[in-house]
Amino acid sequence: MIPAYVPNSAAAVFGGGTPIDFGKTFRDGRRIFGDGKTYRGFFGGVLSGILVGLVQIWAFSAFDLTGLPQHTLLSVTLLATGALLGDLIKSFLKRRLGKDRGESWFLADQYDLVIGAFVLILLFNPGWLFENITLPIAIGVIILTPLLHRIVNIIGYYIGVKEVPW
Repeated sequence: MIPAYVPNSAAAVFGGGTPIDFGKTFRDGRRIFGDGKTYRGFFGGVLSGILVGLVQIWAFSAFDLTGLPQHTLLSVTLLATGALLGDLIKSFLKRRLGKDRGESWFLADQYDLVIGAFVLILLFNPGWLFENITLPIAIGVIILTPLLHRIVNIIGYYIGVKEVPW
């Protein structure tokens, strides 16, 4: 899951610039995504996830890590991209519910990246998903995701790349 976990944090670091929605509103009068979703953040986040995944691919063979899932360029690209697409969809839904940027949305804020990553890989590389995401790994992801999310957001808040610690 590392290629899916890294993009959200990296997007906060690389973010800024032109918003993905170009400041436009949806038919309900609210922003489509908001100022927090930018092209620089999206592409910087995806690229960071892919780079981390490439390191994992290299480490798998260099250190004979056969006990870990074997990534491919396709799997890391789908996980990284899916994570940020899941985040975009969550932001779209938050705006429709009238939630402001940075406002907490319990569970959706933690699992958006997991759902997005799994859905994208299910659509384009289902064999990898079913071969590598076993029940114990899925349970681990469910347990670890909110813990990692909270820790990373607190760090991001204290180093100044996040406006709120959640």
